Amino acid sequence: MERREFMKACAAGALMAASNPQALAIQAVSPRYYARALLVDPADKPLKAASLAVGMNYIFHYPFGGTPCFLLNLGKPTQRDVKLKTAHGQTYVWSGGVGPQRSIVAYSAICAHKLAYPTRQISFISYRNASEGSTFARPRMIHCCAEHSEYDPANGARVVGGPANQPLAAILLEYEPATDQLYALGTLGGELFNEFFQKYDFRLVLEHGSDSLPKTPVTRTTRVTELSSYCEQRVRC
Repeated sequence: MERREFMKACAAGALMAASNPQALAIQAVSPRYYARALLVDPADKPLKAASLAVGMNYIFHYPFGGTPCFLLNLGKPTQRDVKLKTAHGQTYVWSGGVGPQRSIVAYSAICAHKLAYPTRQISFISYRNASEGSTFARPRMIHCCAEHSEYDPANGARVVGGPANQPLAAILLEYEPATDQLYALGTLGGELFNEFFQKYDFRLVLEHGSDSLPKTPVTRTTRVTELSSYCEQRVRC
């Protein structure tokens, strides 16, 4: 979101909490801020929002070197101020997409059910373009073929099908109109990074060729690539 609007939303949430102390136990999950990282293209030049093709799956890593995220241009404005809930019952409000049309969104690419994620070899989870025919997946949804969990990216990655018990964690984006550049700022919603690292520790070391890189915080920049270039096979179901 635009930085000014984001600060207004945070202030409104704080005021609401102060006026209703009894609601603190189920108060909205606070944004988790990490390093402000510029999104760059495969040539390490600043990525321009205008360059994002509508319906294309893009992958970047944030807030750690081994945690993949989806970057999507949905082609039309998203819903705004969507009320969501984590698996633990904590509430939060997703403010919507960014960019000139408020159509650009980003989410953790780690499925909330069994933590399936895009690897260099294969991806069971991806966004489905409206033009793609599918047996299970609905158009304009993020679908995981592992167990058929499905998320609506235009509504904060709300669960709309399958066994997942919470939305995908949203990646907070900042859009800079003067440069048409995008920055990752943090996350909102139910993070699953600890569970992800515990489950895939050995695999991540093999994938990234390092013990430390998968858990190293991303700083300054993060590279965006098309999913088709990032992994060898995308499962369609």
